Amino acid sequence: MLTVGDKFPAFNLTAVTGPDHNKHFASVTNESYKGKWLVVFFWPKDFTFVCPTEIVGYGSLEGDFKDRDAVLIGASTDTDFVHAAWRTHHADLNPLTFPWLADEKRELSTELGILDKNAGVALRATFIVDPEGIIRHVQVNDLSVGRNPQEALRILDALQTDELCPCNWQKGENTLVA
Repeated sequence: MLTVGDKFPAFNLTAVTGPDHNKHFASVTNESYKGKWLVVFFWPKDFTFVCPTEIVGYGSLEGDFKDRDAVLIGASTDTDFVHAAWRTHHADLNPLTFPWLADEKRELSTELGILDKNAGVALRATFIVDPEGIIRHVQVNDLSVGRNPQEALRILDALQTDELCPCNWQKGENTLVA
């Protein structure tokens, strides 16, 4: 699995930003967000139970990520059409606007090393990538356990200070002096 200090892999995938194939589908590459912080989170499958709770949780913070010059990107191994159908038929997902990558060939998931060996789907993995494309944070959960999007935001805040941040540090608090 790729980890902190590794370069986030190059990718070229279809992103879905809404339910309408004519308006909300676009090709996205790692170059699409060059110079930006990325918060990329993977979920195992669309039309499941834990996944929408995480997606809605991250989506509720999209403005906070934007305020920090970070792009929020979701991804799974489902197709773009499955993403669009789920967004259409799930009231909580329909209004979300951040891109969902369709890694249907499992190329990005494989390169990142986050495919579940038994289920063949992406684990619940979160990557925070700096503007130079270097992975600065990785979190991977079991398929059955959801993440805390607020923690991803807190870690992004800490990384952006480029200083020593103690346990449970929150934006606006003092950092450590060595």
